[in-house]
Amino acid sequence: MPQPSRTLQLNLLVLLLATTTVLGRLISLPATAMVAWRTFLAMLGMGLWLMIGKKAPVRIPPALACKFLGVGGVIGLHWLLLFASVQVSNISIGLTGMASISLFTAFTEPLMEGRRIRRHEILLGLLVLGGLALVAGVESSHRTGLFLALGAALLAAIFPVMNRKLVLAHHSPKTMLFWEMPGACLVALLAHPLFFSVESLWQWRGLDWFWLLILALVCTVFAHAYHIHLLKKTSAYTSNLAMNLEPVYGILFGTLLFHENKSLHPAFYIGSLTIIVANMIHIPLARRLAREP
Repeated sequence: MPQPSRTLQLNLLVLLLATTTVLGRLISLPATAMVAWRTFLAMLGMGLWLMIGKKAPVRIPPALACKFLGVGGVIGLHWLLLFASVQVSNISIGLTGMASISLFTAFTEPLMEGRRIRRHEILLGLLVLGGLALVAGVESSHRTGLFLALGAALLAAIFPVMNRKLVLAHHSPKTMLFWEMPGACLVALLAHPLFFSVESLWQWRGLDWFWLLILALVCTVFAHAYHIHLLKKTSAYTSNLAMNLEPVYGILFGTLLFHENKSLHPAFYIGSLTIIVANMIHIPLARRLAREP
Protein backbone atom coordinates (compact mmCIF):
# COMPACT_ATOMS: atom_id res chain seq x y z
CA MET A 1 0.00 0.00 0.00
CA PRO A 2 1.54 3.35 -1.00
CA GLN A 3 2.18 5.93 1.72
CA PRO A 4 0.14 9.19 1.61
CA SER A 5 3.00 10.95 -0.19
CA ARG A 6 3.02 8.25 -2.86
CA THR A 7 -0.78 8.45 -3.14
CA LEU A 8 -0.43 12.19 -3.70
CA GLN A 9 2.22 11.56 -6.35
CA LEU A 10 -0.10 9.10 -8.09
CA ASN A 11 -2.97 11.57 -8.14
CA LEU A 12 -0.80 14.40 -9.44
CA LEU A 13 0.40 12.02 -12.14
CA VAL A 14 -3.23 11.18 -12.99
CA LEU A 15 -3.98 14.89 -13.35
CA LEU A 16 -1.09 15.23 -15.77
CA LEU A 17 -2.14 12.14 -17.74
CA ALA A 18 -5.71 13.45 -17.96
CA THR A 19 -4.43 16.45 -19.93
CA THR A 20 -3.48 14.10 -22.77
CA THR A 21 -7.14 13.86 -23.76
CA VAL A 22 -7.39 17.66 -23.85
CA LEU A 23 -4.40 17.71 -26.19
CA GLY A 24 -6.09 14.97 -28.20
CA ARG A 25 -9.00 17.36 -28.80
CA LEU A 26 -6.73 20.32 -29.61
CA ILE A 27 -4.56 18.49 -32.16
CA SER A 28 -6.18 18.29 -35.59
CA LEU A 29 -4.35 15.13 -36.75
CA PRO A 30 -6.14 11.74 -36.84
CA ALA A 31 -5.58 9.49 -33.82
CA THR A 32 -3.13 7.23 -35.67
CA ALA A 33 -0.99 10.16 -36.86
CA MET A 34 -1.12 11.73 -33.42
CA VAL A 35 0.16 8.56 -31.75
CA ALA A 36 2.85 8.09 -34.42
CA TRP A 37 4.24 11.59 -33.90
CA ARG A 38 3.81 11.44 -30.13
CA THR A 39 5.83 8.26 -29.81
CA PHE A 40 8.47 9.30 -32.37
CA LEU A 41 9.09 12.61 -30.59
CA ALA A 42 9.04 10.87 -27.20
CA MET A 43 11.66 8.39 -28.40
CA LEU A 44 13.89 11.27 -29.56
CA GLY A 45 13.35 13.16 -26.31
CA MET A 46 14.14 10.17 -24.11
CA GLY A 47 17.13 9.26 -26.28
CA LEU A 48 18.55 12.77 -25.82
CA TRP A 49 17.89 12.55 -22.08
CA LEU A 50 19.77 9.24 -21.87
CA MET A 51 22.70 10.54 -23.93
CA ILE A 52 23.11 13.68 -21.80
CA GLY A 53 22.43 12.16 -18.39
CA LYS A 54 24.15 8.82 -19.02
CA LYS A 55 22.35 7.38 -15.97
CA ALA A 56 20.69 4.52 -17.86
CA PRO A 57 21.82 2.35 -20.77
CA VAL A 58 20.60 2.80 -24.34
CA ARG A 59 22.07 -0.43 -25.68
CA ILE A 60 20.44 -3.60 -24.37
CA PRO A 61 20.40 -7.28 -25.42
CA PRO A 62 18.17 -8.03 -28.46
CA ALA A 63 15.89 -10.35 -26.48
CA LEU A 64 15.22 -7.63 -23.90
CA ALA A 65 14.69 -5.04 -26.63
CA CYS A 66 12.00 -7.28 -28.15
CA LYS A 67 10.22 -7.45 -24.80
CA PHE A 68 10.22 -3.67 -24.49
CA LEU A 69 9.06 -3.24 -28.09
CA GLY A 70 6.21 -5.69 -27.46
CA VAL A 71 5.02 -3.75 -24.42
CA GLY A 72 5.28 -0.60 -26.53
CA GLY A 73 3.00 -2.16 -29.12
CA VAL A 74 0.33 -2.73 -26.46
CA ILE A 75 0.75 0.87 -25.25
CA GLY A 76 0.47 2.18 -28.81
CA LEU A 77 -2.77 0.32 -29.45
CA HIS A 78 -4.09 1.59 -26.12
CA TRP A 79 -3.38 5.20 -27.14
CA LEU A 80 -4.96 4.68 -30.57
CA LEU A 81 -8.23 3.51 -29.00
CA LEU A 82 -8.22 6.27 -26.37
CA PHE A 83 -7.64 9.13 -28.81
CA ALA A 84 -10.15 7.65 -31.25
CA SER A 85 -12.69 7.55 -28.40
CA VAL A 86 -12.11 11.21 -27.56
CA GLN A 87 -12.35 12.22 -31.22
CA VAL A 88 -15.62 10.37 -31.95
CA SER A 89 -17.26 11.34 -28.64
CA ASN A 90 -15.65 13.65 -26.08
CA ILE A 91 -13.16 13.83 -23.21
CA SER A 92 -15.69 12.99 -20.49
CA ILE A 93 -16.90 9.81 -22.21
CA GLY A 94 -13.38 8.68 -23.10
CA LEU A 95 -12.03 9.04 -19.58
CA THR A 96 -15.13 7.54 -17.97
CA GLY A 97 -14.69 4.44 -20.11
CA MET A 98 -11.04 4.34 -19.09
CA ALA A 99 -12.12 4.08 -15.45
CA SER A 100 -13.04 0.43 -16.08
CA ILE A 101 -9.31 -0.32 -15.82
CA SER A 102 -9.84 -1.43 -12.22
CA LEU A 103 -12.38 -4.06 -13.30
CA PHE A 104 -10.03 -5.51 -15.91
CA THR A 105 -6.96 -5.30 -13.66
CA ALA A 106 -8.76 -7.27 -10.94
CA PHE A 107 -8.41 -10.24 -13.32
CA THR A 108 -5.33 -9.47 -15.45
CA GLU A 109 -2.92 -8.75 -12.58
CA PRO A 110 -3.62 -12.02 -10.67
CA LEU A 111 -3.43 -14.04 -13.89
CA MET A 112 -0.16 -12.45 -15.00
CA GLU A 113 1.47 -12.41 -11.54
CA GLY A 114 0.23 -15.82 -10.38
CA ARG A 115 -1.63 -14.67 -7.26
CA ARG A 116 -5.20 -15.29 -6.16
CA ILE A 117 -8.00 -12.91 -7.13
CA ARG A 118 -8.98 -10.69 -4.20
CA ARG A 119 -12.68 -10.40 -3.38
CA HIS A 120 -12.63 -6.65 -2.73
CA GLU A 121 -10.99 -5.98 -6.10
CA ILE A 122 -13.82 -7.84 -7.83
CA LEU A 123 -16.49 -6.00 -5.81
CA LEU A 124 -14.98 -2.60 -6.51
CA GLY A 125 -14.59 -3.52 -10.15
CA LEU A 126 -18.27 -4.46 -10.30
CA LEU A 127 -19.16 -1.11 -8.73
CA VAL A 128 -17.20 0.55 -11.53
CA LEU A 129 -19.02 -1.64 -14.04
CA GLY A 130 -22.36 -0.47 -12.63
CA GLY A 131 -21.31 3.14 -13.13
CA LEU A 132 -20.27 2.39 -16.69
CA ALA A 133 -23.57 0.66 -17.41
CA LEU A 134 -25.40 3.76 -16.22
CA VAL A 135 -23.28 5.98 -18.45
CA ALA A 136 -23.81 3.73 -21.48
CA GLY A 137 -27.55 3.58 -20.83
CA VAL A 138 -28.09 7.34 -20.90
CA GLU A 139 -25.43 8.31 -23.45
CA SER A 140 -26.46 6.12 -26.38
CA SER A 141 -25.11 8.64 -28.92
CA HIS A 142 -21.66 8.20 -27.39
CA ARG A 143 -21.59 4.40 -27.16
CA THR A 144 -19.00 4.01 -29.92
CA GLY A 145 -16.66 6.30 -28.04
CA LEU A 146 -17.38 4.45 -24.81
CA PHE A 147 -16.66 1.04 -26.37
CA LEU A 148 -13.38 2.34 -27.83
CA ALA A 149 -12.46 3.62 -24.37
CA LEU A 150 -13.29 0.21 -22.85
CA GLY A 151 -10.88 -1.39 -25.31
CA ALA A 152 -8.25 1.16 -24.31
CA ALA A 153 -8.94 0.35 -20.65
CA LEU A 154 -8.47 -3.38 -21.21
CA LEU A 155 -5.05 -2.76 -22.74
CA ALA A 156 -4.23 -0.30 -19.93
CA ALA A 157 -4.93 -3.11 -17.46
CA ILE A 158 -2.30 -5.25 -19.18
CA PHE A 159 0.74 -3.11 -19.93
CA PRO A 160 1.29 -1.75 -16.35
CA VAL A 161 1.47 -5.36 -15.13
CA MET A 162 4.01 -6.10 -17.86
CA ASN A 163 5.99 -2.96 -17.02
CA ARG A 164 5.90 -3.70 -13.29
CA LYS A 165 7.43 -7.15 -13.84
CA LEU A 166 10.16 -5.57 -15.96
CA VAL A 167 10.94 -2.73 -13.55
CA LEU A 168 11.04 -5.17 -10.61
CA ALA A 169 13.69 -7.03 -12.59
CA HIS A 170 15.80 -3.86 -12.12
CA HIS A 171 15.47 -2.45 -15.62
CA SER A 172 15.70 1.33 -15.89
CA PRO A 173 12.31 3.06 -16.50
CA LYS A 174 14.07 5.49 -18.86
CA THR A 175 15.57 2.68 -20.92
CA MET A 176 12.22 0.90 -20.96
CA LEU A 177 10.39 3.97 -22.25
CA PHE A 178 13.04 4.64 -24.90
CA TRP A 179 12.58 1.14 -26.34
CA GLU A 180 8.81 0.98 -25.86
CA MET A 181 8.13 4.09 -27.94
CA PRO A 182 9.33 2.59 -31.27
CA GLY A 183 6.96 -0.35 -30.69
CA ALA A 184 4.06 2.04 -30.13
CA CYS A 185 5.07 4.13 -33.15
CA LEU A 186 5.19 1.06 -35.39
CA VAL A 187 1.65 0.04 -34.38
CA ALA A 188 0.37 3.55 -35.19
CA LEU A 189 2.16 3.64 -38.56
CA LEU A 190 0.77 0.21 -39.52
CA ALA A 191 -2.76 1.24 -38.55
CA HIS A 192 -2.72 4.66 -40.22
CA PRO A 193 -3.02 3.56 -43.90
CA LEU A 194 -5.97 1.35 -42.99
CA PHE A 195 -8.11 4.37 -42.08
CA PHE A 196 -6.45 7.49 -43.52
CA SER A 197 -4.29 8.62 -46.42
CA VAL A 198 -0.54 8.53 -45.92
CA GLU A 199 -0.38 12.26 -46.67
CA SER A 200 -2.47 13.04 -43.59
CA LEU A 201 0.54 12.19 -41.43
CA TRP A 202 2.02 15.57 -42.40
CA GLN A 203 -1.14 17.67 -42.48
CA TRP A 204 -0.38 19.73 -39.37
CA ARG A 205 -2.43 22.84 -38.67
CA GLY A 206 -1.96 25.86 -36.45
CA LEU A 207 -0.38 24.96 -33.11
CA ASP A 208 -0.39 21.19 -33.70
CA TRP A 209 3.42 21.14 -33.46
CA PHE A 210 3.38 22.85 -30.06
CA TRP A 211 0.66 20.59 -28.58
CA LEU A 212 2.50 17.52 -29.92
CA LEU A 213 5.70 18.59 -28.20
CA ILE A 214 3.83 18.98 -24.89
CA LEU A 215 2.15 15.61 -25.45
CA ALA A 216 5.43 13.87 -26.27
CA LEU A 217 7.83 15.42 -23.78
CA VAL A 218 5.67 16.24 -20.75
CA CYS A 219 2.76 13.78 -20.94
CA THR A 220 4.85 10.89 -22.30
CA VAL A 221 8.59 11.13 -21.54
CA PHE A 222 8.17 12.57 -18.05
CA ALA A 223 4.76 11.18 -17.02
CA HIS A 224 5.15 7.61 -18.23
CA ALA A 225 8.76 7.23 -17.07
CA TYR A 226 7.65 8.42 -13.64
CA HIS A 227 4.65 6.07 -13.72
CA ILE A 228 6.97 3.13 -14.37
CA HIS A 229 9.13 4.36 -11.47
CA LEU A 230 6.10 4.39 -9.13
CA LEU A 231 5.26 0.82 -10.10
CA LYS A 232 8.35 -0.29 -8.13
CA LYS A 233 6.42 0.25 -4.87
CA THR A 234 2.82 0.26 -6.09
CA SER A 235 0.73 -2.64 -7.38
CA ALA A 236 -0.70 -2.29 -10.87
CA TYR A 237 -4.20 -2.57 -9.35
CA THR A 238 -3.65 0.31 -6.89
CA SER A 239 -2.07 2.41 -9.63
CA ASN A 240 -4.90 1.77 -12.06
CA LEU A 241 -7.61 2.38 -9.47
CA ALA A 242 -6.05 5.78 -8.80
CA MET A 243 -6.39 6.36 -12.55
CA ASN A 244 -10.15 6.26 -12.01
CA LEU A 245 -9.86 9.88 -10.92
CA GLU A 246 -9.20 10.72 -14.56
CA PRO A 247 -12.96 11.08 -15.27
CA VAL A 248 -13.14 13.77 -12.58
CA TYR A 249 -10.44 15.79 -14.25
CA GLY A 250 -11.83 14.91 -17.68
CA ILE A 251 -15.30 16.18 -16.80
CA LEU A 252 -13.79 19.38 -15.39
CA PHE A 253 -11.60 19.92 -18.44
CA GLY A 254 -14.45 19.08 -20.82
CA THR A 255 -16.79 21.50 -19.04
CA LEU A 256 -14.35 24.39 -18.69
CA LEU A 257 -12.67 24.14 -22.10
CA PHE A 258 -15.22 22.53 -24.43
CA HIS A 259 -18.60 22.99 -22.61
CA GLU A 260 -19.30 19.24 -22.80
CA ASN A 261 -21.71 19.47 -19.86
CA LYS A 262 -24.34 20.87 -22.24
CA SER A 263 -24.42 17.62 -24.23
CA LEU A 264 -24.32 15.10 -21.35
CA HIS A 265 -27.32 13.59 -19.52
CA PRO A 266 -27.50 14.27 -15.74
CA ALA A 267 -27.41 10.50 -15.10
CA PHE A 268 -23.94 10.50 -16.66
CA TYR A 269 -22.66 12.26 -13.55
CA ILE A 270 -24.31 9.67 -11.27
CA GLY A 271 -22.45 6.93 -13.13
CA SER A 272 -19.20 8.88 -12.92
CA LEU A 273 -19.75 9.47 -9.19
CA THR A 274 -20.18 5.71 -8.71
CA ILE A 275 -16.78 5.15 -10.28
CA ILE A 276 -15.19 7.81 -8.08
CA VAL A 277 -16.73 6.21 -4.96
CA ALA A 278 -15.09 2.89 -5.91
CA ASN A 279 -11.73 4.68 -5.94
CA MET A 280 -12.35 6.21 -2.52
CA ILE A 281 -13.46 2.90 -0.95
CA HIS A 282 -10.28 1.19 -2.10
CA ILE A 283 -8.02 3.35 0.09
CA PRO A 284 -9.19 2.13 3.57
CA LEU A 285 -9.62 -1.42 2.28
CA ALA A 286 -6.07 -1.59 0.99
CA ARG A 287 -4.71 -0.13 4.24
CA ARG A 288 -6.57 -2.72 6.31
CA LEU A 289 -5.33 -5.59 4.13
CA ALA A 290 -1.77 -4.28 4.38
CA ARG A 291 -1.94 -4.55 8.19
CA GLU A 292 -3.18 -8.14 8.13
CA PRO A 293 -0.54 -10.86 8.59
